[in-house]
Amino acid sequence: MNTLLEVSGVSVSFDGFKAINNLSIQIAEPELRAVIGPNGAGKTTFMDIVTGKTKPDEGHVLWGEKSVSLVGMNESEIAGEGIGRKFQKPTVFEDQTVRQNITMALKNPRGPFEVLFKRGEDSRAERVLEISDEIGLSDALDRTSGDLSHGQKQWLEIGMLLAQDPRLLLVDEPAAGMTPAEREHTTDLLVRAAKTRAVVVVEHDMEFVRRLNCKVTVLHQGSVLAEGSLDHVTQNQDVIDVYLGR
Repeated sequence: MNTLLEVSGVSVSFDGFKAINNLSIQIAEPELRAVIGPNGAGKTTFMDIVTGKTKPDEGHVLWGEKSVSLVGMNESEIAGEGIGRKFQKPTVFEDQTVRQNITMALKNPRGPFEVLFKRGEDSRAERVLEISDEIGLSDALDRTSGDLSHGQKQWLEIGMLLAQDPRLLLVDEPAAGMTPAEREHTTDLLVRAAKTRAVVVVEHDMEFVRRLNCKVTVLHQGSVLAEGSLDHVTQNQDVIDVYLGR
């Protein structure tokens, strides 16, 4: 497994408060990683830095085989590198169908050749079917997205990100507000997605993290407190003191 993302020695302050403090994390490709920690641990700021929403005061954020620096790129350039992010609240086009939402999100055909031979259209329709199958919404392709349940909207948004074929998918609290059955489906979806790309899940829900069955990074006060399997980190005394003991 190759390192896809390397965050090293990154710090960022807001009004004198160090939100991220000498943070170093490596993510491989493919990999499923969970990031946990108490409120204010820096989980969202970590994602903001990787996606270019927040510029670090110091440190490196290196991407891909060529170790390209993401620091200094804007959000759309970073998205173009293959980094997709799903926020906590789903943002789908409510008055469009599931099919239309996924189709709009698809990467455009690469060149004039596909356009010329209409090959693009057929392969796009096929890709929409593949994605709807992957997220479990193939029966709902022609439903208006606004009519979907909360969980289904979350899956659709993950599908829209998958349509852009990212190499790294950052997912913020996917289990929030879901029914047990929806959460189980979400677990399966993320585990499958991580077979071919890197998926980083920021989550509060320990039961959900346990089901992901992956390496866990615990953040505290903007840096890594512990890393390893969930069993390993939950037995760590520092983790118990700052996160689990409350």
